[in-house]
Amino acid sequence: MSYGVVGLPSPLYSNGLLPSTNKQGVGVVGLEGTNNTVKPPTDDSFPGFKWRLVIAYDGTRYAGWQFQTSPPTIQCIVEKALIRVTKLEREDLRLVGASRTDTGVHAWGQVAHFITPFSYDGLESIHAALNGLLPPDIRVREISAAVPEFHARFSAKSKIYHYKIYNDAVMDPFQHHYAYHSVYKLNTTLMREAAEYFVGKHDFSAFVNIQRNDRALNPVKSIFRFDVIEMGALLQLEVEGSGFLYRQVRNMVALLLQIGKEAIPPDIVPKILATQDRKELAKYALSAPPHGLCLVEVKYNEEHLRLPAACPLSSFGRHHSVRKCKLPFY
Repeated sequence: MSYGVVGLPSPLYSNGLLPSTNKQGVGVVGLEGTNNTVKPPTDDSFPGFKWRLVIAYDGTRYAGWQFQTSPPTIQCIVEKALIRVTKLEREDLRLVGASRTDTGVHAWGQVAHFITPFSYDGLESIHAALNGLLPPDIRVREISAAVPEFHARFSAKSKIYHYKIYNDAVMDPFQHHYAYHSVYKLNTTLMREAAEYFVGKHDFSAFVNIQRNDRALNPVKSIFRFDVIEMGALLQLEVEGSGFLYRQVRNMVALLLQIGKEAIPPDIVPKILATQDRKELAKYALSAPPHGLCLVEVKYNEEHLRLPAACPLSSFGRHHSVRKCKLPFY
């Protein structure tokens, strides 16, 4: 199968241009399984070509995003598919995700980037190949070329997470893997009042679990909005912020749940924030379970999302059509 690889010996220009010809001015097309592909340069300074992925996944079976082989993670599974499609090694691909979602957390809009030493003349085939190799609970929703300055993690302007709570006496079995079940009738008015205290720039030291070695140490984050939306028995907590500390969202949700139960007043939020002490939060709430949390969107500035010149069109998947019915109707 051909994925439309275009071997390009010229580097990616600093202004984001993707050259489309070889040194003789002739386009070079490489087909998998043939000798037509131009070998990538061996110069270590060759920057390669950057590609942006938008990925959705059901995190139920996985130990989060960050790479590890056992138990499997989303990054590990995606990398295996990329290795098969591109014929590159993991170290060459340099796959990076925008958010290191934890075990059991879902995503609709995870963003990642990877690098290849060659370009493509079209992205629909590689898109289809990736989804054909991935398990059904992981899907690449979009693949596009990216400018050299784009970085999935460090270019992010904000991230949006949703946390779903099913607030009824009997749990909806179809929400079992995607919403936390609260049998207590929650006071959403109090929850909204409390959520407003999170909005703004704060030190969230009281809402972060013990930090992993590779996590950002700056506890000051900005929350742009924190909405509590009622959809029948389903409550959807939507939070957008500049970034989030380890388990910060689940810890904020856990406190809102206690406030919704009317166990503690809404003004406990600024008091806990002021202590900058995780032990203070532990007096009132434990982390909310991971399965109710979903990374919905990662936002970037327009200059980071612009497409390089002469790049292939972005792929959002393709529909199939049937020209002639092969099976009779009964």
